[in-house]
Amino acid sequence: MPDRIKHRFSGVNLPQLTVMSCMLAAFTVVLVLPLFSLFSNAFLSKTGGFVGLANYARYFDTPSLSVSVWNTIDISLVSTVFSAVIGFLYAYALARTRIPFKSFFKYTALIPIFIPTIVHALGLVYLFGNQGILTGLGFHTELYGRFGIILSEIIFTFPQAFLMFYVALEYADGRLYEAADSMGVPPLAKFLRVALPEVKYTAVNVFFVCFTLAFTDFGAPKVIGGNYNVLATDIYKQVAGQFNMNMGAVVGTLLLIPAVLSFIVGRLMDSRNTGTISAKSTTLTIKKSRPRDAIFFTLCAFVTLSFLTLIASLFLGALTKYYPFDLSFTLKHFAFNMSTGGMGSYFNSLEMSLLTAVFGTVFVFIYAYMMEKTNGLGALRKYGKLLSVLPLALPGMVIGLSYIFFFNSPENPLNFIYGTVAILVLSNILHYFSVPFFTATGALKKLDREYESVSESMNIPRYKTLLLVSAPLSLPAILEIFMYYFVNSMVTVSAVVFLYSAHFKVASIAISHMEEAGDISQAAAMSILILLINVFVRLLYELIIRLMKKRARRKEAI
Repeated sequence: MPDRIKHRFSGVNLPQLTVMSCMLAAFTVVLVLPLFSLFSNAFLSKTGGFVGLANYARYFDTPSLSVSVWNTIDISLVSTVFSAVIGFLYAYALARTRIPFKSFFKYTALIPIFIPTIVHALGLVYLFGNQGILTGLGFHTELYGRFGIILSEIIFTFPQAFLMFYVALEYADGRLYEAADSMGVPPLAKFLRVALPEVKYTAVNVFFVCFTLAFTDFGAPKVIGGNYNVLATDIYKQVAGQFNMNMGAVVGTLLLIPAVLSFIVGRLMDSRNTGTISAKSTTLTIKKSRPRDAIFFTLCAFVTLSFLTLIASLFLGALTKYYPFDLSFTLKHFAFNMSTGGMGSYFNSLEMSLLTAVFGTVFVFIYAYMMEKTNGLGALRKYGKLLSVLPLALPGMVIGLSYIFFFNSPENPLNFIYGTVAILVLSNILHYFSVPFFTATGALKKLDREYESVSESMNIPRYKTLLLVSAPLSLPAILEIFMYYFVNSMVTVSAVVFLYSAHFKVASIAISHMEEAGDISQAAAMSILILLINVFVRLLYELIIRLMKKRARRKEAI
């Protein structure tokens, strides 16, 4: 071996190099190569010839298709503004006021996360449809079309906006407010000049995150979009309806634009947002103000009541014989029609979500460990960290479509996984990878690197350090990753809509097919089952974490 190569690999742990190389190779296969297939097909004709930008020109020259771009921008902008404003006010109420029932309000704000976006639209049909509950009380709306999509996207994006603002507001430096009080600054001016500037970077991130989510959502436009076409439904029609794969690739690349912009802006904001908490910071003391608390309590109560009413409408549809004409109790809607998926689709979702949670958690944690706890391998680690954040910029439908191009190719040796649960699990692991990765790296950064140094000095294999030290100390983060993967896999639609097979249909897709077939009550029943299992997993996670904290406190007391 030449001296130059020997020098380059001197000090490098060969097992670590092998594991990291294998993981990066696997990541490249499931991320980079499928995306390359997607982009290349956007520039090819149906016969496989290179046509340059001709597909894009044809798309924008077709009025019925090109209008979808502006429709998508329209509904995304409007829903983003509303969800950001409401999310900020809701977060402000929980972080900066003395309203009662804060824990209750915090958890109910997360309800939309536990059900597919198709279900948000389905609940709105029960409330505002032609035979809707609120329609019967005189609240007439044009649900099918622009208004309905916007309303559903606000419900969908609100939890993300709320959580981001809540984290930003929770860690406030009380000195700023004490100074404002000592100077006699009025409450409104203090809100505008102190509270709002604190979250300016967060606000930019919230805007791009919510805009991207609304821009790429498929569930709501699918159910209540009517004739109001958007890009997400366009890509579905081109691929599933007309089998025009090349035009589907064109729409897929268009869906990437806001996601990529969101990713870039997010990185820039993170680099500028250095925070305001220092060693001299003091805890914010919230003063009493009955008018303020009354206003914010009313806001929180209205949002909570809206979400609970949405869920209650699903129970009403699922547990009555024939809403709204026969409201007698029944469980017959839980005996699902096999033609639209049956109960098997629910168990398929459970299987897919458990496999995603198990394999996703294992892969993410080991991957994060290799990124944080290995020495050397600088170029590989940089490449690995780049791959770890790219999924943030990938909508689920883009992942699904790119997997069709890549894994469905007869020349691909991995073609055998196409149409199986394996490809659904892979797509989910990739789609939701970045957030668990950040969670894992955050937990590992808190662990002293001396653990690895001591292990090396005692010739203890690195995998034993990982299994016996790092993993047990990071157990709360591991449980959070597991829960995150499971819940999101149960509700995903866009990531699997192109990849499921007739032999393995999942619950979220079954709900879509039930709605198409007019089995609205069965769709509501399936939605309730998804909600219940996700809430159960979340409560189980909270219980385990609480027990772990109690156990840790007992040990400290001893």
